Amino acid sequence: DINPDAAQETAAIIDQEGGNCTPHEADVSHSDEVERMVERCLEIYGRVDILHNNVGIVDLGGCVEASEESWDRVMNVNLKSMFLTCKFVLPHMERQGKGVIVNISSVASSRWLGVPYVSYSASKGAVNQLTQSVVLQYAAKNIRANAILPGFMHTPMVTKSLADFYAAGDVEKMVEIRDRSCPMGKMGDAWDVAHAALFLASDEAKYITGTELVVDGGLTCKAA
Repeated sequence: DINPDAAQETAAIIDQEGGNCTPHEADVSHSDEVERMVERCLEIYGRVDILHNNVGIVDLGGCVEASEESWDRVMNVNLKSMFLTCKFVLPHMERQGKGVIVNISSVASSRWLGVPYVSYSASKGAVNQLTQSVVLQYAAKNIRANAILPGFMHTPMVTKSLADFYAAGDVEKMVEIRDRSCPMGKMGDAWDVAHAALFLASDEAKYITGTELVVDGGLTCKAA
């Protein structure tokens, strides 16, 4: 995580649940930091069985409103990061003879959701294609790759980035508006995506690769 405090907090939760977690601070848009992160993982655990690409940011703006700097920032975090992690992890998975990659995309990769964030949507569309490229190159080597496409989610990134757009900074009002848009009457949360990722990373999904798993409470079934 680029935020060491958040990484430590997550590690503490995992440790309390009886798991084992080694937090690591890195900017995953920089190749040297990604390479070092992978090396450290190998030093500690000896192998990389699962790569879960779960970093992402949102900047508002369409083609006219968004700045070039904003576009580059979103592409670096949302897309380049996944290219770099795959670049440094895949050779080790190939030597191991197996591996699983789970990439977080978005339903915004394939449809308009009412919010002008062209860089975000474009980056997530590219994530889907990156995933398919990995699938077809590495399927015969027992390496699987899938993408998860969350719909409207109640997460810190959403409340921080979109409250102004929806409700002039009123987070509660924004949540109410987005909840009403969901067929199930409420947004999902990080756990909904986490459970999907856990399934795709598990041996129960050993014959699933190249899938774009939608986790959206029925949102993409709506015509408007």
